[in-house]
Amino acid sequence: MPPKKKEEAKPKPLIGRVGTNLKMGIVGLPNAGKSTFFNILTKSSVPAENFPFCTINPNESRVPVPDSRFDFLCKHYEPLSKQPAYLNVVDIAGLVKGASEGQGLGNAFLSHIKACDGIFHMVRIFDEPDIAHVEGNVDPIRDIEIIHDELRLKDVEIVKKVHEDLEKKVVRGNDKTLKVDYETISKVMNMIKEEKGSVRFNDWNEKEIEVLNKHLLNTSKPMVYLLNMSEEDYIKKKNKWLGKVKQWIDEHDPGATVIPFSANYEYRLVDLTDDEREKTVKESGAPSALEKIILAGYRALQLCYFFTCGKDEVKAWTIQVATKAPQAAGRIHTDFEKGFVMAEVMKFDDFKECGNENAVKAEGKYRQQGKNYTVEDGDIIYFKTNTGGGLNAAKK
Repeated sequence: MPPKKKEEAKPKPLIGRVGTNLKMGIVGLPNAGKSTFFNILTKSSVPAENFPFCTINPNESRVPVPDSRFDFLCKHYEPLSKQPAYLNVVDIAGLVKGASEGQGLGNAFLSHIKACDGIFHMVRIFDEPDIAHVEGNVDPIRDIEIIHDELRLKDVEIVKKVHEDLEKKVVRGNDKTLKVDYETISKVMNMIKEEKGSVRFNDWNEKEIEVLNKHLLNTSKPMVYLLNMSEEDYIKKKNKWLGKVKQWIDEHDPGATVIPFSANYEYRLVDLTDDEREKTVKESGAPSALEKIILAGYRALQLCYFFTCGKDEVKAWTIQVATKAPQAAGRIHTDFEKGFVMAEVMKFDDFKECGNENAVKAEGKYRQQGKNYTVEDGDIIYFKTNTGGGLNAAKK
């Protein structure tokens, strides 16, 4: 008897919104460098002043996801149109201690965080007497704990109301259809009552995640920590807080991404010409961290993309990780998902190595994939669909 075919590992369901228009919110205490970072990242012009609550209404923009593969494909095809993938970024006003109870317009700002899908947690680890610190002195571990606690306490407030409502229906009203909801919310309630409790730390099953996704809790969101250093410390790669902060994050938010950078240094680089920037980086020995930050935010949202290529257009199409081929085709047009026939797929590395599509085919590396194919990051795809008028090749 032939051995049983090994089943593919089923990807873990995602906590949060399903979709491709997801957002990373920049969160932190006032004067941590959030708006300055947003200005650099998006090359926008929003207020970045030395006083708390400079940002009241959230500023939103999108930034291209840097990718040498996309650049190579554009150079190869010389298309009329070039469309990279984008990361949506939101600059949210500084939170303060007591925000969950309304301090510093906290309830409004916490609602802005709730509308985001992931968090860039801006942590100040630089000393600068001319830039006031809302807590009086620089202590990044204390500052991280303040933000964590305010997010948690807001979740407690939300979950408490949901739990009370479910208790009436399930326990007193014997509504068995809401049993999973009640059990999940009870588990969340017990977890986030703890001082260090957070929804994202737990290993939830698929049914529990369906319940969590109804509420989009702040502590369920993935977090990328940005440690904002002085320019001098960043160039020297030394700061008294770096090791302590990294240790705290490893212990309290295991697996989270931590990126040291300097907003001041990036601010100096952003307006330079390419040649000037290259010279400055070479002389200082300190590369820009922006590319790393953008990619970290994109991956934290569990997004990836595939390419469609031709003389008319080279485009990166954003999808969620573990998306099947028909749903990926639906990103181009809903009719392509309904009429999906097959996906013709090349791996980027094979295309680059072989030099062109015909050479990839000659090497036997051009694959026809069906509806169960899981699209991988960087795939170059041509979809074949039947939309009622016969077989079509959907390159765009």
